[in-house]
Amino acid sequence: MELIQLGLEPWFIKQAVELCTPEQRIARVTAVDRGWYVVRNEDGEGSARVTGKFLHSTESTSDMPCVGDWVCLHYDSENSACIHTILPRKSFLGRKSAGKNIEFQMIAANIDVAFIVQSCHYDFNVPRLERYLVMANEGHVEPVLVLTKTDLVSADELEQLILEIRRGGISARIVALSNVTGAGLDQIKELMGFGKTYCLLGSSGVGKTTLINQLTGQDTLKTGTVSDSGEGRHTTIRRQLIVLEQGAMIVDTPGMREVGIFAGSEGMDELFDDIQELALSCRFSNCGHSNEPGCAVLQAIKDGKLNQEHYGNYVKLKKESEVNETSYADKRKKR
Repeated sequence: MELIQLGLEPWFIKQAVELCTPEQRIARVTAVDRGWYVVRNEDGEGSARVTGKFLHSTESTSDMPCVGDWVCLHYDSENSACIHTILPRKSFLGRKSAGKNIEFQMIAANIDVAFIVQSCHYDFNVPRLERYLVMANEGHVEPVLVLTKTDLVSADELEQLILEIRRGGISARIVALSNVTGAGLDQIKELMGFGKTYCLLGSSGVGKTTLINQLTGQDTLKTGTVSDSGEGRHTTIRRQLIVLEQGAMIVDTPGMREVGIFAGSEGMDELFDDIQELALSCRFSNCGHSNEPGCAVLQAIKDGKLNQEHYGNYVKLKKESEVNETSYADKRKKR
C-alpha cells in the first residue's frame, strides 16, 4: 500500500521533510490501545510506542498521538517502532474529557468529513447535534448528518425530524439511512472519496458499527443485539482507522455520553452565524443579548424569526466553552 492511499498529502510531506530525520519513517496511527499504538505505512501495520523524551515533552494528553495522526518513527525491529514526532494536524476532532476533570481529549486527527450519527427512533436531539457541529467546525472538519434507523419511523415523521433540524439553523447535509433496508447507503458511499478520511461520531447504539460493516461488506467489527426500543448495544471499545476497499478510510469511535465543548469563536460563530449576523444590528456593540434595550437578537426571538431553543443552546454552549477554556488554561499554567 502506498502512503497516498493512507491519505498522505503534499502538505504532510512538507512537514515530514522538516521534522523527520533521514533514518525515520512516516506512518499513520490507525489505533490506540493503553499506551501502545498501531501504525501503518507502505510496508503494512505494526506496533509502536512513544519515546521517553517525547513523553516528557508533552504538556497534555492532547499532545499524545491519536488515531489519524501522521508520525515520524524509527523501527527497533521488524514489527516494533518508536514514535519520535507527531506531524502538525491539518484538522482534528476533540472534546472536553468526560466527568469533572477539565482536560482536552483528542478523538481523531486529520479527518476530512465527520459523519454525525443520530437515530431517528430514540436518540434524536437537536441541541446534541449542535454540540457535535461546534466540535467539527472548531477542528476544520466538514460535517454530514446521518439519521439512522429510518425503518422505525414513517416518512412523515422523518420529514418532521429534518424540518426540526433546519428550524434550528443547521444547514449541513443530511443523509437518511436504514442499516436494515440499505436505504441511504449508496449516498454515504458516493460521499466517500479515495484517500479521504471520515469519522463516525454519535451515541452508543445508533448504528455506527453496523454502518462500517455495511461499507466493508463483511463483519469487520462486532455489533450488539438491538433492544425492543430499537436501541443498539454498545460494542466499540476503541478508536480505530479502517481502510475501505474503495480507497477511503473511516474511523469508528466508542459512543459518547457527554460532548463537552472546548471551542473558540470560530467553532461557535460558524454554527450560530444567524445570531452573529443579528448581533450586528444591536444598539450596543457589547450587547450581551440578555435584557439590553435595542437588542436585535431578543427582538428576532420575539418576532418569531429566531428559534428560542437554538438561541438558548447558543447561550449555554458559549458559557460552557468559556468556562472550560479558562479552567483548562489555568490548569496548564500551573504545570
